[in-house]
Amino acid sequence: MSTILEIKNVSKLFGPNADQGVKLLEQGWTKEKMAKEKQITVGVNRVNMEIKEGEIFVIMGLSGSGKSTLVRMFNRLIEPTSGEILVHGKDLRKMNKEQLRNVRRKTISMVFQKFALFPHRTVLDNVEYGLEVQKVAKAQRREKALQSLELVGLKGWGDKMPDELSGGMQQRVGLARALANDPEVLLMDEAFSALDPLIRRDMQDELLELQEKMRKTIIFITHDLDEALRIGDRIALMKDGAVVQIGTPEEIMIQPANSYVERFVEDVDLSKVLTAAHVMRRPETITLDRGPRVALELMRERGISNLFVIDRSKKLLGIITAEDASTAVRQQQKLEDILIKDVPHVEPERMLNDLFELVSTAKLPVAVVDERERLSGVIVRGALLGALAGEVENEGVALNA
Repeated sequence: MSTILEIKNVSKLFGPNADQGVKLLEQGWTKEKMAKEKQITVGVNRVNMEIKEGEIFVIMGLSGSGKSTLVRMFNRLIEPTSGEILVHGKDLRKMNKEQLRNVRRKTISMVFQKFALFPHRTVLDNVEYGLEVQKVAKAQRREKALQSLELVGLKGWGDKMPDELSGGMQQRVGLARALANDPEVLLMDEAFSALDPLIRRDMQDELLELQEKMRKTIIFITHDLDEALRIGDRIALMKDGAVVQIGTPEEIMIQPANSYVERFVEDVDLSKVLTAAHVMRRPETITLDRGPRVALELMRERGISNLFVIDRSKKLLGIITAEDASTAVRQQQKLEDILIKDVPHVEPERMLNDLFELVSTAKLPVAVVDERERLSGVIVRGALLGALAGEVENEGVALNA
């Protein structure tokens, strides 16, 4: 994926002599020292990040961490004190008013926490508003607005007034209005935080479904770690205006950059973050052209009671047990005669919380197979339980690597 938005050493300071404050930050002054000795408030402190096309990039942190100030600099609703904001390689800070207006209209749209709907306009008129400001022909903007409403599940609601809609539906209208401009980047600042928990979860699901269809670049601001882990492809965690760590949800959970991140994630349910790929172990295998005597010897050497059977392309064919192999030796059978084809299996992306029942009740080891049915690993019950205790030592070297 190519980079669509690049943030280089961006800072935002409030108060007298803000420009002087930038130099003091570079000299190592802390946020507290700046406020006490210079009466300068550090909103954002020398942030660097690259945001890729088509990803959901979550910026999160506690109240006062600087996340909302940062995202408002991405379209210059707030002017940076220093640094560069590059959109497709062009610095937003060097653009004139007309160039900036075009970026806001065509490249970057924003979805606000408070919906910001006009109460005197219908739903459809609200969705059309951005296109109306751009002087798009009425028939064209009506068509785009109707398409956007259908995308967010509000087909047939265009004639309603905002106060006739629930909070979740109003947020969908705000999202449809942003989508009507067909932007490359969606900025979503605490977009779901005003919603009830159940509606919020539904909106997260809908956003992920929309992303499957649209593949937009979405920059999502939240203070909710569970929300960030659930929807983010990557997460930037902020503290005191600075970025503490950027990584995938798994990296944030498994490899926290410092004690602050550790404390931030310590109460998270790992089973909702880690996948089968994180806990799978190397599978013990054999091909069908080997005999039951070879299978028994392999199991004896490795101290195991079964072997996965694969073909030359690593495709999973089934499993054999030591007991069946012993019987096959006595009865002069082939491996294919004792092959158990109905093997419990999951994909590498399956979340651990979806594995508990299967692993605990399965009479055979649970295989991990890819989209081509090739064997990647095996789920061992002890590794699954160990992962929940924070002990992730992935020994699952994929056969098809």
